[in-house]
This record gives sequence, C-alpha cells and structure tokens, in this order.
Amino acid sequence: DLGQSGWTKSTLDRITKSKYDMLLLPGDLSYADFWQPSWDSFGRMVEPLASQRPWMVTHGNHEIEKIPLIHCTPFTAYNSRWRMPFEESGSSSNLYYSFNVASMVHVIMLGSYTDFNPGSSQYTWLETDLKNIDRKRTPWVIVIVHAPWYNSNESHQGEKESVDMRKAMEHLLYGARVDIVFAGHVHAYERFDRVYDGVANDRGPIYITVGDGGNREGLSRSFKDPKPNISLFREASFGYGELNIVSSTQAQWTWSRNQDDESVSADTCWLTNLAIDAEKPK
Repeated sequence: DLGQSGWTKSTLDRITKSKYDMLLLPGDLSYADFWQPSWDSFGRMVEPLASQRPWMVTHGNHEIEKIPLIHCTPFTAYNSRWRMPFEESGSSSNLYYSFNVASMVHVIMLGSYTDFNPGSSQYTWLETDLKNIDRKRTPWVIVIVHAPWYNSNESHQGEKESVDMRKAMEHLLYGARVDIVFAGHVHAYERFDRVYDGVANDRGPIYITVGDGGNREGLSRSFKDPKPNISLFREASFGYGELNIVSSTQAQWTWSRNQDDESVSADTCWLTNLAIDAEKPK
C-alpha cells in the first residue's frame, strides 16, 4: 500500500539505497480512486526506480475504480498503465500471473478482487501453474496477494476477499508447499509462523503482511489482544521489507521501519524453503 504521501517518499528513499534486484508490490499503488491525474503523478514519482529495475505488482481495492451505471468496467486505469506479463504464464488476465526470477524463484501474483472460487479462471490457472513448478529447478515459491489470509489487526477483519479466498485456495498453496505468502491491505506489519488452516504447520507457508509502505490513510494501529500464537511479530509502523535469497534452500527476510534515523532492521529471520518436502509423495 504505497500511495503518495510523505511516508511514501521516506519508503522510496530507503529502497533507493538498497541493492534490490526486483520490487514486488502487493496492490494499492497510486490511491487515485477515480482521480486519474493521481495515476500520472504516481508514475512520475516511481519512474526513477521503476525505470531501473523491474517493478512487479498486483492489484488492490484502490485499483478497482468501478462506478455503477457510469463506469462499469473495473481496473481500467490499472490494466492500461500497469500491464504485467500475464500471457507468458498462461493467464488470461492482467490481474493474476506468475514469473520466474533468476531461475531460482517462482513468484505467483494472485487477484483478491477478481473471481477466485473453484471453477473460476483464476482458480483453474493457479492449479495448473502450481502443478507445472519443478522444485528441483525452481526451489523457491512465493505468492503475492492484496488482502491477507491471516491477520490479527483489528483492521479489515472478516472481508470476503480474505476469508473466502483463503477457504477457496489455501489447500492449493499448502499442497504445493508454497514457501511465503506476502499481502498488503492492512496498514501495518505482521509476520506469522508457517500456517495451514489456522494453526501452526511446518509444511504451510509463512504469511507476512507488509501493507505499510506509505498511503494517505495512515496506520492500522489496533491489534487484537491477546496476540495469536501463530503471529510472531507485529507492529504498526511505516516501513518496507527485503527478501534476500541466499541459496537454493536458505533466505533472509528483514523488515525495517521508516521512523529509525538510519535503516535499522526491526524484524529479521532466516528461512528454509519447502522444496525437499514438495518432492515427497503427499
């Protein structure tokens, strides 16, 4: 959830100083919300970075821009301005697609605000995409989605884009031994344990919410109390995260808050992927 605020500038300034290879953004880009000049100003703002390294994005609720009777086609500006390479992955829509990064990582961008139910185009595409992954060649699998499937913040509780999408698709990700699921939407940071069906499971994905890029709406400061056992770290601060793929089995995740005078990691952990387990009979 990047937006175009002072905190957005702070986030981008720190990202500029990092040695990243690719930026992954889980939706809510410009916060234009029908005011099309904001798409222009957002493009100018990110151009210095996005022109140098790939920016791969998926959509959020602020990209829908649908007005009944007046403009009935959603995502018009988003699809026109941020066209992703969806055809290359066999997808029929710019709203969900996948790609490989340096042959080591398979990234899947899912759409929270397009049909995700069994039998839908997105669901059928995801089934096929997951089955086609060769974990011996591509050991890491990462999923990006806007609305988080796990969330202990008081914000955005009970929304169908989170609850129903998890019910529809979680078993697919678990069966494929997806390593990490990144989400946005909630304007705070939260890292969960490996989870499946609401409980800790060492064969499930790690769920991380990073909806704290900058946006004009402010932070989601209220978390549920007590903290669920599956929630390992949570904080309502603007910031950004870095995933460093160190080898075919190891990676380091670091989240840094913007309030620190210098870029100081507030949460960091080492990850071992599930590639070996994915090759075992289920």
